Amino acid sequence: MTFTLRSRQVYLPGGPRPATVTVAGGRIAAVGDHDADFDTDLGDLALLPGLVDTHVHVNEPGRTEWEGFATATRAAAAGGVTSVVDMPLNSLPPTTSVAALREKQAAAEGQCFVDVGFWGGAVPGNAADLPALHDAGVFGFKSFLVDSGVPEFPPLDRAGLAEAFAAVDALFVVHAEDPAALLPAVPSRSYADFLASRPVAAEVSAVGTALSVAAATGARVHILHLSAAGALPVLRRAQADGVRVTAETCPHYLTLDGLSVPDGATEFKCCPPIRDAGNQDELWGGLADGTITIVVSDHSPSTPSLKRRDTGDFAAAWGGIASLQLGLSAVWTAARRRGFGLADVVRWMATGPADLVGLRRKGRIAVGADADLVAFDPDGSFVVDPAALHHRHPVTPYASAELSGVVHTTWLRGVPAGETPRGRFLRREEDA
Repeated sequence: MTFTLRSRQVYLPGGPRPATVTVAGGRIAAVGDHDADFDTDLGDLALLPGLVDTHVHVNEPGRTEWEGFATATRAAAAGGVTSVVDMPLNSLPPTTSVAALREKQAAAEGQCFVDVGFWGGAVPGNAADLPALHDAGVFGFKSFLVDSGVPEFPPLDRAGLAEAFAAVDALFVVHAEDPAALLPAVPSRSYADFLASRPVAAEVSAVGTALSVAAATGARVHILHLSAAGALPVLRRAQADGVRVTAETCPHYLTLDGLSVPDGATEFKCCPPIRDAGNQDELWGGLADGTITIVVSDHSPSTPSLKRRDTGDFAAAWGGIASLQLGLSAVWTAARRRGFGLADVVRWMATGPADLVGLRRKGRIAVGADADLVAFDPDGSFVVDPAALHHRHPVTPYASAELSGVVHTTWLRGVPAGETPRGRFLRREEDA
């Protein structure tokens, strides 16, 4: 197919401007002036690059009752996300070997509405497997410094982290909480009790551990789902010292206030936790100064029963938030109130994540890039109806929230996404 879209707001690498974008063979063939010939006029709808979400737990195979490739990727397409990178845990088996990767790819085959890549996992005892798994195309390796919540994906201690970092020249993405700094989670319907069990000090300590090991080994490390703004000075010092470190945060940390969570509302539970409004202000500051470079979902759903919505016990509930379909609108709602532009959101949620994992044909509207595009109304709004989401289970902390920004159409390589599963597998070497 060859066609041309026109918009008064095309979000190009140099910034937004009126333009036409010509698509041919699934790629962007030309970017022209606004008054050039066109097939479809988007008017005042913004034309964005498809978002890239590098932190998604799809959970298939093995825990498909929690989510699955069909539901997760359809939700992604509905939210303007055209590429996801799947985390190695919560599936059975976890992606800690080439055989497990092949099993996951077989499960995903023919089900994906957007393009999908895969992280590998670094766990105790599998350092020798990491080079082959990297050669098989994973984008890097996820590790935990604290209990992951599932027994088949145990955490690494400092020595194990150093062994993994030394095993292969790869990107390591780290869940940084220090188990020694956590407090017992007591059965309670109070969010404040849960929050107290996972203090800021646990993140600060674990971030320091990961960065000291990275400095000693020269490894490239990325801190996942930063929740505690208290770790920002540690990151800034390491970045200034030349440590190869980046960091992300998530929509829920930027938009939700932990001190406003109702009793028993376990849909708000995640680890690390949502903290207070002052902490949130500092996270936005970290985005503004570039200490934090990307915003991704950490989409981590489960069954409603595992969220213990019947009892509202935060200690017993599964920790994870499902927001893959809502991330763009949630972040834009908060960003515009704070004076950020849509170009900032595109950098944090499309270009930045693509650059993190080396997907140079994704996350940007440029000649030669894949025609992954989103027609987005930045001035529209909607009220979140959980029943209208494409996630497998209608559980979300955004229920009944009014969000700004409406996705009208998502194109995957020039074809409307969400109707037929046309997604392809992304490989590190092929797509770099």
